[in-house]
Amino acid sequence: MARLSVNVNKIAWLRNARGGDVPNLVQMAKDCERFGAEGITVHPRPDERHIKYQDVYDLKKVVGTEFNIEGYPNEQFLKMVCEIKPEQCTLVPDPPGVLTSNAGWDTLKHKAFLNDVVAELQLHGIRTSLFIETDAKMIEGAAVTGSNRVELYTGPYAEKYAHNAAEAVKPYADASAFAASIGLEVNAGHDLNLDNLKYFKQALPDLLEVSIGHALISDALYFGLENTIQMYRRLL
Repeated sequence: MARLSVNVNKIAWLRNARGGDVPNLVQMAKDCERFGAEGITVHPRPDERHIKYQDVYDLKKVVGTEFNIEGYPNEQFLKMVCEIKPEQCTLVPDPPGVLTSNAGWDTLKHKAFLNDVVAELQLHGIRTSLFIETDAKMIEGAAVTGSNRVELYTGPYAEKYAHNAAEAVKPYADASAFAASIGLEVNAGHDLNLDNLKYFKQALPDLLEVSIGHALISDALYFGLENTIQMYRRLL
């Protein structure tokens, strides 16, 4: 059974739309855990358009499951992560101003940079994961950095799933098996939803964790947050 980490960025985005503290992000994260989430994910960006840096410190005080902080490892981000010491840090190659994460690391081009970042995080006892695509060379490069895990970018899978599910999932099944064979643990995330998640999980027996935010929070508008989290859990 893969773990479900709920990304609460969209809750923060809704709060920020009106200012103030409604909905209350900290309480919502606690409720997600109470309803069955096995982790809480945040992805702060420099413009703080959803998760604010202070939110990350506030959440650290209350998250009782796995805390996963995603983001681009600039100086401010690394300082925050090393102070908070979450269970996991997922490194994402987001340029400033990007709408959403839409590409994985080139682990060959950025080898020296990633080596240094991974080493620094692991000195603080933080498990590392690299957001990555299904290219075997990039996965092999991730292993060279010393990262503990990779998070497979599943946007292309979600896009192709309705047209040909078997074809859509095959690169991910192959990538997951290869990662496991060279000692990397496997996470996944991006555009996974109630329609495509179960099939994805069945094709990747080595999958340990998925991080889901946009689809889950959108589904909660129809089904309620507690019910929605349980629906996702059942698919895993």
